[in-house]
Amino acid sequence: MLVLPLVLASAAACGTNDANVGPQGRSSTHASATDLTVTVTAKPGAKPRAWSLRCDPAGGDHPAAAKACAALAKAKNPFQATPKKRMCTQIFGGPQKARISGTWHGTKINASYSRQNGCEIDRWNAIKTVLNQKA
Repeated sequence: MLVLPLVLASAAACGTNDANVGPQGRSSTHASATDLTVTVTAKPGAKPRAWSLRCDPAGGDHPAAAKACAALAKAKNPFQATPKKRMCTQIFGGPQKARISGTWHGTKINASYSRQNGCEIDRWNAIKTVLNQKA
């Protein structure tokens, strides 16, 4: 009967250390491995504005780094694109476009954003602080 407790103890030891788990349960060697470049273009032909953003601890030259990191932590799947077959309201929210690239919790990302329909406006608004936008 001593074998069962040893097997259970061994299985428990193989579990994941929550301190090293990044977004969506991906393992990360550093919980603070967040280094992003945020680029926003106000309208076609406009000069893009860009900031660096680091989290855990917040840093970079982003004007509101701590708030931007908090917005990313709060957003559900902030870098996931809108599924192609999702029905979205055909509301135009403006010509703004943005791109966020780099590493988030050790995971490489390259995400683009626009305000071309209701789904994209929702994605934009979920991280508007990251994009340094009021609305």
